[in-house]
Amino acid sequence: MGGALEGWAIDNGAWGLLAVAFLAATILPFSSEVALGGALLASTPPVEAILACSVGNCAACLLNYGLGALLYARARERLEGSWGGQRALAWIQRYGSWALLASWLPVVGDPITIVAGLVRLPLPLFAAVVLPLRILRYLVIAAPFL
Repeated sequence: MGGALEGWAIDNGAWGLLAVAFLAATILPFSSEVALGGALLASTPPVEAILACSVGNCAACLLNYGLGALLYARARERLEGSWGGQRALAWIQRYGSWALLASWLPVVGDPITIVAGLVRLPLPLFAAVVLPLRILRYLVIAAPFL
């Protein structure tokens, strides 16, 4: 599933990157970073690519937070059924809002954004920590192309 979707993003420019970055921030198993790298290698303008990935990924993080907050019982059940979800729950329980600093990591980062909503960490704090980290990740990847 992953390779085809990342290729589709590369073929569809900024809109494709936005869509893939959004979907990748859910618990779907593919990489917006790979799509970004491929798009940059395919001569997508770096600022456009960074912006598209950032908007898509940050929007999905906010959606994840909202789903965690709105669908508490169902979200908790799903998270407890996956390794990444179990780790995210454990990190938030152990470290509280400090766990948000790990929200950019693969596997556990996206579940952390759901758990943050589930335990109702303050949304302004969530946005102030998670969104810049997601954007910074794309800036680091794209830095050689800027």
